Amino acid sequence: MSSNDNPPSPPAQPLPSPSTFDTTTPPSQETDCPFCHISLTYPPYPPSSPPPPDSLSPTLTHPHPSTHLILSTPLLIAFLDIMPLSVGHLLLCPRAHRPKLTDVTPAESAELGKYLRILSTAVSRATGIKDWNVVQNNGAAAAQVVPHCHFHIIPRPELRDKRNERFTSTMFGRGQRDELDEEEGEKLAGEIREMVRVVVRDDEEREGRGKL
Repeated sequence: MSSNDNPPSPPAQPLPSPSTFDTTTPPSQETDCPFCHISLTYPPYPPSSPPPPDSLSPTLTHPHPSTHLILSTPLLIAFLDIMPLSVGHLLLCPRAHRPKLTDVTPAESAELGKYLRILSTAVSRATGIKDWNVVQNNGAAAAQVVPHCHFHIIPRPELRDKRNERFTSTMFGRGQRDELDEEEGEKLAGEIREMVRVVVRDDEEREGRGKL
């Protein structure tokens, strides 16, 4: 059998509509994937009405590392990077296990595009940092560490800020990265969730006025 005769990969499993917040049909998961573990731990909630902080405890993912949750919808999950390149560095990924961007469904792709803008706005407001990178790696050769598709939203301090030197040297796996402080992470996650709530509600109000 030649390399051109390999059987096609199985189609990605469909997920529930993002507008329903129906959690009765669980997405496909991998038991040894840390991002799937986060997805299974935190159920979806409407971003415009986040639950109380005590129901989003970072320690719920124990014995895995703590998770500072930012967003949890039927299709997506977002959380702070545990070894951030800068303050507010977060990850956004499909809830279902999708190894690379090419494995993501059209519905997930649409939601990723929608929430990349929302999360970028929320992070910028919460941190006060006006510039940022959106980075997405596919495969080990491209510096993807966890084989579950994810986007990095990484605030960029001003060029005169010494934190920028650290960012430049570690963005693609070079140099030393520090672990996220637990107390600072919990506080920052709450602030970003609040900004997400504000941005989503502002969008909903604009859409409502547009229909009048």
